[in-house]
Amino acid sequence: MSKKSIQAIKGMNDILPMHTPIWHYIERNIRHVLESYSYQEIRLPLLERTELFNRAIGEVTDIVEKEMFTFLDRPDKRGQSDSLTLRPEGTVGCVRAGIQHGLLYNQIQRLWYMGPMFRHENPQKGRYRQFYQIGAEVYGLAGPDIDAEIIVMTARFWKILGLNDLELHINSLGSSSERATYREQLVHYFSDHYNDLDADSQRRLKSNPLRILDSKNPELQALIEAAPQLLAHLDTESLDHFNVLKQLLDSMGITYCVNPRLVRGLDYYNHTVFEWVTQSLGSQGTVCAGGRYDTLVAQQGGHATPAVGFALGIERLVLLLSEKDVPRYTPHLYLIMVGDKTAQYGFKLAEFLRDALPKLRLLTHCGGGSFKSQFKRADKSGALMALILGEDELTTQQITLKYLRDKKPQISMTQSELIDYLSPLININ
Repeated sequence: MSKKSIQAIKGMNDILPMHTPIWHYIERNIRHVLESYSYQEIRLPLLERTELFNRAIGEVTDIVEKEMFTFLDRPDKRGQSDSLTLRPEGTVGCVRAGIQHGLLYNQIQRLWYMGPMFRHENPQKGRYRQFYQIGAEVYGLAGPDIDAEIIVMTARFWKILGLNDLELHINSLGSSSERATYREQLVHYFSDHYNDLDADSQRRLKSNPLRILDSKNPELQALIEAAPQLLAHLDTESLDHFNVLKQLLDSMGITYCVNPRLVRGLDYYNHTVFEWVTQSLGSQGTVCAGGRYDTLVAQQGGHATPAVGFALGIERLVLLLSEKDVPRYTPHLYLIMVGDKTAQYGFKLAEFLRDALPKLRLLTHCGGGSFKSQFKRADKSGALMALILGEDELTTQQITLKYLRDKKPQISMTQSELIDYLSPLININ
């Protein structure tokens, strides 16, 4: 009786070889844009102390209350254990690293990171328990100009990736004091309609009333639409910041929608918040989101430092690009070798070609077989061309090149001639 095979953990998915080219396409293009704006990569640990997220994200948020993967570390010599958490997002860890390594005080930093995050959510299309994000953070700049630049940069992502159905939503959450005053009015308003709220919103009314505005319950939308708006409670400084941001976006031709219900799910945001959304992914329509968090660095023990950032979900971009013509990285060449003495020469030839043509994707046949069976494998690999090395080629010291995707005659040439012939083809493919 065979043992039952072990499956992946629910919501933590394998990314298979037929899908990784889309991931590479996204990662490569976004990395290029980030570097073109002079952002530097930072790599952060997957595990942090639980206290870090409780303090920063807010203990009454959904992430902290219900979604974090938290456990006790092994006891130390004194028998004490730290509470550790798999990171549910990247900003807080980036702030911790910046404070710890002295990157933030009286400095301007543009940083980016990429990797897996973890939330114990109900898995569904575009929403998983292990999911991947690319994020960027800017420290030391307080003005709306950097808010605008970071939004313009995200717009460039979509342009480079060929995505044209994303819509930008923006809002201002004002300062902490403005938000506190608004919170009181919101609590008063929703308390008057308490019996009309669903159970989740009733719970949030006591803990985090702004999140009621983010409810997706269709039965609450009319009530939410009639609620007081935060923009009406901003002071002159906050309004000026928001208005300059809009002017800069207008001047750059960035189309946006002012969404007064956009509040974001994390407690540390203030002033500018934004989301890029699509109608193509159903309820998981937010592809990229971010905003300012000017108080978070000081809250975590650092010097007061203005900051703004964003994160985008790679899985959701993969879904959007899955129907598009994304480059698939099939081999340029498949090296066919038939004959007792060809393998030794063939492997040397393969390494010679890789040395001479660094961009070459060459698949060397292994496992023996006839010419016919090797050609079948070459065709199945998707290679553009086959290199044929048999006894005749060994005798003449030449290699035969055969096109597999185009109707062109096969050619025999020496090693040096092969390099000259392949070089322009490889560099453009």
